[in-house]
Amino acid sequence: MSMKIPFLKKKQKEENQSELENIPRHVAIIMDGNGRWAESKGLPRVAGHKEGVHAVNRVVRAAAKANVEVLTLFAFSTENWRRPKTEIDFLMKLPKEFLHVYLPEIMENNVKIETIGEFDDLPQHTKEAVQYAIDKTKNNDGMLLNFALNYGGRSEIVRAIKHIVNDIDCSKIAMDSLDENLFSRYLYTDGLQDPDLLIRTSGEQRLSNFLLWQSAYTEFWFTDVLWPDFDENVLWEALHEFEQRKRRYGGL
Repeated sequence: MSMKIPFLKKKQKEENQSELENIPRHVAIIMDGNGRWAESKGLPRVAGHKEGVHAVNRVVRAAAKANVEVLTLFAFSTENWRRPKTEIDFLMKLPKEFLHVYLPEIMENNVKIETIGEFDDLPQHTKEAVQYAIDKTKNNDGMLLNFALNYGGRSEIVRAIKHIVNDIDCSKIAMDSLDENLFSRYLYTDGLQDPDLLIRTSGEQRLSNFLLWQSAYTEFWFTDVLWPDFDENVLWEALHEFEQRKRRYGGL
């Protein structure tokens, strides 16, 4: 549990932000704890998901301000289809709700939106809302906001293997040319740097099938904060912790 640095008061926070020299280029977040947040307040689970939308906007704003280049948010996993249909239906409406409210601010902050995962299997209304945002922000050249929608790390790897086998059979690539770099080009994250920092909220300490290949040398940071309570202060706490880490990549 990485909770060593106290929350920064506003003045201290502004001073310490300016002192950070090693900002992670790619931050990934497993947004966890919406249901528990709602239950702790005697509210239905969907109320936690709704409140979590506001946390997304706070973090997008703060990450862009911190000059993070890529922010990947685990929004809906391939395993989440096992949840009750009423909850799934609500979750599938959240992208449209989020973008309806916050897309103007995203445009003002020059943020570009993309997705990873099995996008085509999402409901039509969800795809239309997200695709509109992708098209609207495609010329922005600031931070990339990367939503993992209907995403699973194992299925991503299996999908990559199938495409590689097909390309070998079609003589598009040679078996001898296959290495880690080539394999990475068949993943959803082709063209993106692997995450430098992965944050998980709500006290859970596992990857939950998220960016399995890409997280080989990612720094992990766990917090007990439930996702609806996540804000700029918590993000900066994680960034300060990251700056203190020594990344050796197997060396000395």
